[in-house]
Amino acid sequence: MTRTVTVGHAIAAFLERCGVKAAFGVISIHNMPILDAIAARGAIRFVSARGEAGAASMADACARTTHSLGVVITSTGTAAGNAAGGMVEALTAGTPLLHITGQIETPYLDRDLAYIHEAPDQLTMLSAVSKQAWRVRSAETAIATFQQAVRCALSAPTGPVSVEVPIDIQAALIELPEELEPLVPVVTPPDARAIERLADALVSARRPLLWLGGGARSAQAAVQRLLGMGFCVVTSTQGRGIVPEDHAASLGAYNMAPPVEAFYASCDAMLVVGSRLRSNETLKYQLKLPQPLYRIDADPAANGRCYESRQFICADAALALDALADRLEGRMQVDAAFGADLRRAHAAAVATLRDGLGPYAALVDAVQAQAGRRFAWVRDVTVSNSTWGNRELRIFDPRAGVHALGGGIGLGLAMAVGAAVGSAAYASGRRTLLLAGDGGFVLNLGELACAVQEKADFTVVLMNDKGYGVIKNIQDAQYGGRKVYADLHTPDYALLAQALGFAHRRITSLADAPAALAALGHEPGPKMLEVDMLTVGRFKTAFAGPPVKAVAA
Repeated sequence: MTRTVTVGHAIAAFLERCGVKAAFGVISIHNMPILDAIAARGAIRFVSARGEAGAASMADACARTTHSLGVVITSTGTAAGNAAGGMVEALTAGTPLLHITGQIETPYLDRDLAYIHEAPDQLTMLSAVSKQAWRVRSAETAIATFQQAVRCALSAPTGPVSVEVPIDIQAALIELPEELEPLVPVVTPPDARAIERLADALVSARRPLLWLGGGARSAQAAVQRLLGMGFCVVTSTQGRGIVPEDHAASLGAYNMAPPVEAFYASCDAMLVVGSRLRSNETLKYQLKLPQPLYRIDADPAANGRCYESRQFICADAALALDALADRLEGRMQVDAAFGADLRRAHAAAVATLRDGLGPYAALVDAVQAQAGRRFAWVRDVTVSNSTWGNRELRIFDPRAGVHALGGGIGLGLAMAVGAAVGSAAYASGRRTLLLAGDGGFVLNLGELACAVQEKADFTVVLMNDKGYGVIKNIQDAQYGGRKVYADLHTPDYALLAQALGFAHRRITSLADAPAALAALGHEPGPKMLEVDMLTVGRFKTAFAGPPVKAVAA
């Protein structure tokens, strides 16, 4: 027996088969057949964001924290363009994200008729901010196009994809396809001979170090096998939590502190797995990494990028590390002092960072105590994240860390909504914490109304210094102290909380942070701890942008 449905209905049914439990977006005349079907079927929670930019960031964070396909649904033209910033962030972070956007009726497409909601050459725009972009050309090919797009998003290196669907095709009637299952993502197995060569090279190492990036998040079990053989580990910011950051063999994300660089000099091999070795985590590629350096990555273009490698293996991280562990089992003879030397380097790096925080070290301790071990740690671009949020608040799971990897300010609030909704929709049991500065927070302030409406359960730690703190520090360091365009008028957050209906506490002493966080923890929905930085005072060491390698005189 066949069933006649709209293409929008078939798309909603396909998303359910993909395991999607939450989607984000803004309803419009050019996506209504899809959203009407999602509402009618009732299997996917749809979050009505206040703007497409916020919706894209919500879907991004939901995907990152739940290990699922993120879905954002926008209208066409300007609305699709609004999502571009969030798509660029998802592309930078390698988030498997499906962007579904409407399109005008097919008879008027690409004819430059000034049709409402049309963007000239929208598909090219989407291609520029996506791993790949498609247009649905007919009702009959709609599901096949979506199957191809989802497989692309989920195949390593993962990333966001876009599919535009003309509104007349969304509303067209078709027989519900029998085959709605998603296609299996492409997984690249390692070459056995290449793994043999790598194992033969590493077996002679006495102080081998792993550098783990976001591409290694699925390889936890294999990494633990290598740690059991004596390997130690350092991570990129995106690779945090693959090894719990209180593990004795882990440097965490203290990847470029001077004591750690000195420790690198004592290592006799480094294996980089699933990391792009980004500029702001390698002192603009001048950080001296251990040699010889080997790499494993699902992206063949990573070979030779940023640093030369002795050997490169293009493969899935989990499969490659498992195969490597099989060949190294019982063969490694690691220096007995290696782990102790790592712990000394880590302790020195931590001590230096905490000293530079001045009074704010107490805030780190209060947030860590409140967080426990099972939480999502969402961070916006702010001085506090650059100093301690990216490193010293410890995380223990590879899906726990969410931050604006591309450096775009103002994404944190929407990301917290996505993480909190994802925790509820996918029953992950994680609580959500957001670290934000006042400058970035107001950029997408409308999404706070969305958070209240959706009862998104997260706590904002808002660092309020009424300005762009890092810009002021750069102006002190590089522009003779001339402060321009960095002072900001900010809301009275107590009144804002009252108006929107969320819990708020403001503290002027960090001694009050534990009690305030504990009280907020009992409040439903979004809540805010506002830290009055102008009263608390400055960091002991000013952060003035990503560190660079000192040049000898």
